Amino acid sequence: MSNIGIILEEKAADIGNFLVGRLLPFREKRAVGPFVFIDHMGPADLKDYQNLDVAPHPHIGLSTLTYLFEGSIFHRDSIGSQMEIQPGAVNWMTAGKGVVHSERTPDYLRNTEKKLHGLQIWVALPKHLEDCDPSFHHIEAQELPHWEENGVQVKLVAGEAFGKKSPVPVHSPLFFIELKAKEKTKLHIGEDLYGEAAMYVLEGTVNIEGNDYGSKQLLVAKNSKLCEFEMSENSVVYIFGGEPFPEERFMFWNFVSSDKEKIEKAKQNWKEQNHEAFPKVIDDEDDFVPLPTYPLKSK
Repeated sequence: MSNIGIILEEKAADIGNFLVGRLLPFREKRAVGPFVFIDHMGPADLKDYQNLDVAPHPHIGLSTLTYLFEGSIFHRDSIGSQMEIQPGAVNWMTAGKGVVHSERTPDYLRNTEKKLHGLQIWVALPKHLEDCDPSFHHIEAQELPHWEENGVQVKLVAGEAFGKKSPVPVHSPLFFIELKAKEKTKLHIGEDLYGEAAMYVLEGTVNIEGNDYGSKQLLVAKNSKLCEFEMSENSVVYIFGGEPFPEERFMFWNFVSSDKEKIEKAKQNWKEQNHEAFPKVIDDEDDFVPLPTYPLKSK
Protein backbone atom coordinates (compact mmCIF):
# COMPACT_ATOMS: atom_id res chain seq x y z
CA MET A 1 0.00 0.00 0.00
CA SER A 2 2.61 2.52 -1.10
CA ASN A 3 -0.24 4.86 -1.90
CA ILE A 4 -1.67 5.25 1.61
CA GLY A 5 -3.83 8.35 1.68
CA ILE A 6 -5.17 8.44 5.25
CA ILE A 7 -4.21 6.71 8.51
CA LEU A 8 -7.04 6.52 11.05
CA GLU A 9 -6.89 5.40 14.67
CA GLU A 10 -9.79 3.43 16.12
CA LYS A 11 -11.76 5.67 18.50
CA ALA A 12 -13.90 4.62 21.47
CA ALA A 13 -17.69 4.87 21.23
CA ASP A 14 -20.33 3.92 23.81
CA ILE A 15 -23.13 1.66 22.52
CA GLY A 16 -24.82 1.17 25.87
CA ASN A 17 -23.36 -1.47 28.15
CA PHE A 18 -19.80 -1.51 26.78
CA LEU A 19 -17.41 0.46 24.60
CA VAL A 20 -16.62 -0.30 20.97
CA GLY A 21 -13.89 0.96 18.67
CA ARG A 22 -15.24 3.07 15.81
CA LEU A 23 -13.43 2.77 12.48
CA LEU A 24 -15.92 4.52 10.19
CA PRO A 25 -17.16 7.16 9.76
CA PHE A 26 -14.43 9.72 10.52
CA ARG A 27 -14.33 13.40 9.71
CA GLU A 28 -11.38 12.71 7.41
CA LYS A 29 -13.12 9.80 5.70
CA ARG A 30 -16.87 9.24 5.77
CA ALA A 31 -16.88 6.05 3.70
CA VAL A 32 -14.71 3.56 1.80
CA GLY A 33 -16.56 2.48 -1.33
CA PRO A 34 -20.09 1.59 -0.11
CA PHE A 35 -18.88 0.92 3.48
CA VAL A 36 -20.21 3.74 5.66
CA PHE A 37 -19.89 2.39 9.21
CA ILE A 38 -17.63 -0.11 11.01
CA ASP A 39 -17.55 -0.81 14.74
CA HIS A 40 -14.97 -3.10 16.36
CA MET A 41 -16.81 -4.77 19.26
CA GLY A 42 -14.59 -5.87 22.13
CA PRO A 43 -12.71 -7.96 22.87
CA ALA A 44 -14.88 -8.04 25.98
CA ASP A 45 -14.95 -10.51 28.87
CA LEU A 46 -18.50 -10.40 30.19
CA LYS A 47 -19.40 -11.57 33.68
CA ASP A 48 -22.33 -13.88 34.34
CA TYR A 49 -24.51 -10.83 35.04
CA GLN A 50 -23.35 -8.88 31.96
CA ASN A 51 -25.01 -9.40 28.59
CA LEU A 52 -25.25 -7.77 25.19
CA ASP A 53 -28.70 -6.22 25.00
CA VAL A 54 -29.16 -3.97 21.99
CA ALA A 55 -32.91 -3.41 22.09
CA PRO A 56 -35.06 -3.18 18.94
CA HIS A 57 -33.92 -0.29 16.74
CA PRO A 58 -34.63 0.69 13.11
CA HIS A 59 -32.57 0.96 9.92
CA ILE A 60 -33.21 2.26 6.41
CA GLY A 61 -31.10 2.46 3.24
CA LEU A 62 -28.35 0.00 4.18
CA SER A 63 -27.30 -3.59 4.75
CA THR A 64 -25.71 -4.70 8.02
CA LEU A 65 -22.93 -7.28 8.13
CA THR A 66 -22.16 -8.93 11.47
CA TYR A 67 -18.92 -10.95 11.72
CA LEU A 68 -17.70 -12.40 15.03
CA PHE A 69 -14.26 -13.54 16.18
CA GLU A 70 -15.44 -14.74 19.61
CA GLY A 71 -18.77 -15.17 21.34
CA SER A 72 -22.34 -15.37 20.12
CA ILE A 73 -25.20 -12.97 19.33
CA PHE A 74 -28.88 -13.77 18.80
CA HIS A 75 -30.53 -11.71 16.05
CA ARG A 76 -34.28 -11.07 15.85
CA ASP A 77 -36.00 -8.76 13.38
CA SER A 78 -39.35 -7.43 12.23
CA ILE A 79 -39.58 -9.75 9.22
CA GLY A 80 -39.48 -12.80 11.48
CA SER A 81 -35.82 -13.78 11.25
CA GLN A 82 -34.32 -15.38 14.36
CA MET A 83 -30.70 -16.52 14.14
CA GLU A 84 -27.73 -17.07 16.41
CA ILE A 85 -24.45 -16.04 14.86
CA GLN A 86 -21.16 -17.59 15.92
CA PRO A 87 -17.54 -16.86 14.93
CA GLY A 88 -16.73 -17.02 11.22
CA ALA A 89 -20.34 -16.88 10.00
CA VAL A 90 -22.09 -13.86 8.49
CA ASN A 91 -25.42 -12.24 9.28
CA TRP A 92 -26.45 -10.00 6.37
CA MET A 93 -29.59 -7.92 6.85
CA THR A 94 -30.82 -5.52 4.18
CA ALA A 95 -32.99 -2.77 5.65
CA GLY A 96 -34.22 -1.18 2.43
CA LYS A 97 -37.35 0.86 3.16
CA GLY A 98 -37.25 -0.10 6.82
CA VAL A 99 -36.52 -2.91 9.27
CA VAL A 100 -36.24 -3.23 13.04
CA HIS A 101 -33.95 -5.69 14.82
CA SER A 102 -32.44 -6.53 18.18
CA GLU A 103 -29.11 -8.13 19.09
CA ARG A 104 -28.80 -9.91 22.41
CA THR A 105 -26.80 -12.54 24.23
CA PRO A 106 -28.50 -15.93 23.60
CA ASP A 107 -30.64 -17.16 26.50
CA TYR A 108 -28.42 -20.16 27.25
CA LEU A 109 -25.39 -17.87 27.79
CA ARG A 110 -27.03 -15.09 29.80
CA ASN A 111 -26.03 -16.41 33.24
CA THR A 112 -22.52 -17.52 32.30
CA GLU A 113 -19.17 -15.82 31.79
CA LYS A 114 -18.60 -15.21 28.09
CA LYS A 115 -16.55 -13.34 25.51
CA LEU A 116 -17.64 -11.01 22.73
CA HIS A 117 -15.44 -9.83 19.89
CA GLY A 118 -16.32 -8.95 16.32
CA LEU A 119 -17.19 -6.38 13.68
CA GLN A 120 -20.48 -4.63 12.98
CA ILE A 121 -20.54 -3.15 9.48
CA TRP A 122 -22.99 -1.04 7.48
CA VAL A 123 -22.98 -0.99 3.69
CA ALA A 124 -25.03 1.69 1.93
CA LEU A 125 -27.48 0.55 -0.72
CA PRO A 126 -27.49 1.83 -4.31
CA LYS A 127 -30.01 4.62 -4.78
CA HIS A 128 -32.42 2.44 -6.78
CA LEU A 129 -32.54 -0.13 -3.96
CA GLU A 130 -32.90 2.20 -0.99
CA ASP A 131 -36.65 1.46 -0.82
CA CYS A 132 -36.46 -2.29 -1.43
CA ASP A 133 -38.20 -4.77 0.88
CA PRO A 134 -36.12 -5.81 3.89
CA SER A 135 -34.43 -9.23 3.90
CA PHE A 136 -32.13 -11.34 6.03
CA HIS A 137 -29.53 -13.99 5.15
CA HIS A 138 -27.26 -16.13 7.33
CA ILE A 139 -24.16 -17.70 5.78
CA GLU A 140 -22.21 -20.32 7.72
CA ALA A 141 -18.43 -20.02 7.98
CA GLN A 142 -17.74 -23.08 5.82
CA GLU A 143 -19.78 -21.60 2.96
CA LEU A 144 -17.43 -18.63 2.53
CA PRO A 145 -14.61 -19.00 -0.04
CA HIS A 146 -11.32 -19.64 1.75
CA TRP A 147 -7.87 -20.71 0.59
CA GLU A 148 -4.17 -20.39 1.36
CA GLU A 149 -1.80 -18.08 -0.49
CA ASN A 150 1.91 -17.79 0.36
CA GLY A 151 1.18 -19.31 3.76
CA VAL A 152 -1.61 -16.82 4.49
CA GLN A 153 -5.15 -18.00 5.17
CA VAL A 154 -7.49 -15.95 2.96
CA LYS A 155 -11.25 -15.73 3.35
CA LEU A 156 -13.60 -13.78 1.08
CA VAL A 157 -16.24 -12.74 3.60
CA ALA A 158 -18.37 -10.69 1.18
CA GLY A 159 -18.32 -9.48 -2.41
CA GLU A 160 -16.02 -10.46 -5.26
CA ALA A 161 -12.22 -10.56 -5.53
CA PHE A 162 -9.45 -12.77 -6.92
CA GLY A 163 -11.88 -14.41 -9.33
CA LYS A 164 -14.04 -15.67 -6.45
CA LYS A 165 -17.47 -14.67 -5.16
CA SER A 166 -18.88 -14.86 -1.64
CA PRO A 167 -22.45 -16.20 -1.24
CA VAL A 168 -23.37 -13.11 0.80
CA PRO A 169 -26.00 -11.40 -1.43
CA VAL A 170 -24.46 -7.93 -1.71
CA HIS A 171 -26.12 -5.19 -3.76
CA SER A 172 -23.15 -3.37 -5.34
CA PRO A 173 -19.52 -4.12 -6.33
CA LEU A 174 -17.53 -4.55 -3.09
CA PHE A 175 -15.06 -6.79 -1.27
CA PHE A 176 -14.40 -7.72 2.34
CA ILE A 177 -11.38 -9.99 2.79
CA GLU A 178 -9.80 -11.64 5.84
CA LEU A 179 -6.05 -12.40 5.91
CA LYS A 180 -4.42 -14.49 8.68
CA ALA A 181 -0.65 -15.07 8.76
CA LYS A 182 1.12 -17.42 11.18
CA GLU A 183 4.57 -16.52 9.82
CA LYS A 184 6.03 -13.25 8.58
CA THR A 185 4.83 -13.05 4.97
CA LYS A 186 4.97 -10.64 2.05
CA LEU A 187 1.86 -10.18 -0.06
CA HIS A 188 1.09 -8.24 -3.21
CA ILE A 189 -2.60 -7.40 -3.46
CA GLY A 190 -4.30 -4.85 -5.63
CA GLU A 191 -4.64 -5.94 -9.25
CA ASP A 192 -7.89 -7.81 -8.55
CA LEU A 193 -9.45 -5.06 -6.43
CA TYR A 194 -11.46 -2.05 -7.59
CA GLY A 195 -12.89 1.27 -6.49
CA GLU A 196 -11.71 2.43 -3.07
CA ALA A 197 -9.79 0.24 -0.61
CA ALA A 198 -8.73 0.23 3.04
CA MET A 199 -6.82 -2.11 5.35
CA TYR A 200 -7.70 -2.69 9.01
CA VAL A 201 -5.04 -4.27 11.22
CA LEU A 202 -6.81 -6.33 13.88
CA GLU A 203 -3.80 -8.18 15.32
CA GLY A 204 -0.05 -7.95 14.79
CA THR A 205 1.52 -5.45 12.41
CA VAL A 206 1.94 -4.79 8.72
CA ASN A 207 5.06 -3.22 7.22
CA ILE A 208 4.70 -1.01 4.18
CA GLU A 209 7.82 0.55 2.67
CA GLY A 210 9.65 0.32 5.99
CA ASN A 211 6.81 1.71 8.10
CA ASP A 212 5.07 -0.46 10.70
CA TYR A 213 1.34 -0.14 11.29
CA GLY A 214 -0.23 -1.83 14.29
CA SER A 215 -3.51 -3.07 15.62
CA LYS A 216 -6.54 -0.79 15.63
CA GLN A 217 -5.21 1.26 12.71
CA LEU A 218 -7.18 1.79 9.52
CA LEU A 219 -5.12 2.53 6.42
CA VAL A 220 -7.04 4.08 3.54
CA ALA A 221 -5.47 3.83 0.09
CA LYS A 222 -5.64 6.56 -2.53
CA ASN A 223 -7.15 3.93 -4.84
CA SER A 224 -7.65 0.16 -4.89
CA LYS A 225 -4.00 -0.69 -5.61
CA LEU A 226 -2.73 -1.87 -2.24
CA CYS A 227 0.64 -2.98 -3.65
CA GLU A 228 3.13 -4.90 -1.50
CA PHE A 229 3.05 -5.23 2.27
CA GLU A 230 4.49 -7.59 4.88
CA MET A 231 2.38 -9.19 7.60
CA SER A 232 4.03 -10.03 10.93
CA GLU A 233 3.76 -13.38 12.68
CA ASN A 234 0.27 -14.14 14.00
CA SER A 235 -1.27 -11.12 12.32
CA VAL A 236 -4.86 -10.65 11.20
CA VAL A 237 -5.79 -8.04 8.60
CA TYR A 238 -9.02 -7.07 6.86
CA ILE A 239 -9.14 -5.45 3.43
CA PHE A 240 -12.39 -3.89 2.30
CA GLY A 241 -13.79 -1.45 -0.22
CA GLY A 242 -15.45 -1.29 -3.60
CA GLU A 243 -17.07 1.11 -6.00
CA PRO A 244 -18.30 4.35 -4.38
CA PHE A 245 -21.72 5.71 -5.27
CA PRO A 246 -22.05 8.85 -7.42
CA GLU A 247 -24.56 10.42 -5.01
CA GLU A 248 -23.82 11.74 -1.53
CA ARG A 249 -25.07 9.66 1.40
CA PHE A 250 -26.54 11.19 4.54
CA MET A 251 -26.55 9.53 7.95
CA PHE A 252 -28.53 10.04 11.09
CA TRP A 253 -28.27 7.44 13.85
CA ASN A 254 -29.18 4.12 12.12
CA PHE A 255 -30.56 5.72 8.97
CA VAL A 256 -28.63 6.07 5.69
CA SER A 257 -30.03 7.61 2.52
CA SER A 258 -29.24 9.70 -0.53
CA ASP A 259 -32.37 11.73 0.32
CA LYS A 260 -32.52 13.86 3.49
CA GLU A 261 -36.32 13.83 3.37
CA LYS A 262 -36.38 10.03 3.69
CA ILE A 263 -34.26 10.29 6.82
CA GLU A 264 -36.57 12.93 8.29
CA LYS A 265 -39.56 10.71 7.55
CA ALA A 266 -37.85 7.71 9.16
CA LYS A 267 -37.08 9.81 12.24
CA GLN A 268 -40.72 10.86 12.51
CA ASN A 269 -41.99 7.30 12.02
CA TRP A 270 -39.70 5.91 14.71
CA LYS A 271 -40.43 8.73 17.15
CA GLU A 272 -44.16 8.11 16.72
CA GLN A 273 -43.66 4.33 16.80
CA ASN A 274 -45.40 3.95 13.44
CA HIS A 275 -45.59 0.17 13.18
CA GLU A 276 -46.61 0.22 9.53
CA ALA A 277 -43.28 1.79 8.64
CA PHE A 278 -41.32 -0.01 11.37
CA PRO A 279 -43.05 -3.22 12.52
CA LYS A 280 -42.23 -4.67 15.91
CA VAL A 281 -39.53 -7.30 16.34
CA ILE A 282 -41.14 -10.71 16.70
CA ASP A 283 -40.55 -12.15 20.20
CA ASP A 284 -38.94 -8.87 21.32
CA GLU A 285 -41.92 -6.52 21.20
CA ASP A 286 -41.75 -4.87 24.61
CA ASP A 287 -38.61 -2.77 24.28
CA PHE A 288 -37.09 -0.27 21.85
CA VAL A 289 -34.26 2.26 21.58
CA PRO A 290 -35.65 5.82 21.54
CA LEU A 291 -34.76 8.28 18.79
CA PRO A 292 -31.66 10.31 19.74
CA THR A 293 -31.20 14.00 19.04
CA TYR A 294 -28.09 15.07 17.16
CA PRO A 295 -27.36 16.62 13.73
CA LEU A 296 -27.72 14.90 10.37
CA LYS A 297 -24.36 14.01 8.83
CA SER A 298 -23.31 13.53 5.23
CA LYS A 299 -21.12 10.64 4.10
